[in-house]
Amino acid sequence: MEGALSSKVKEMLGLVSSMVLRCDDCIKYHLEQCYKLGVNNEEMYEIFAVANLVGGTIVIPHTRRALEFWEELNKG
Repeated sequence: MEGALSSKVKEMLGLVSSMVLRCDDCIKYHLEQCYKLGVNNEEMYEIFAVANLVGGTIVIPHTRRALEFWEELNKG
């Protein structure tokens, strides 16, 4: 829902949170929502960078899986 923050920004925040919490099902959900809301590759790579910065190296395997899923979404 739109508010002070746009739905797109809220999904981006949800994705970072899910990555830091290392919930692969949640990550996929937020990736799908980000895709539907028009997040582009440049924005997504920055999201991944923020998640890795906040969550540390333990997030890297989840980032790899998220990137694979993101690439699948972009292939159509």
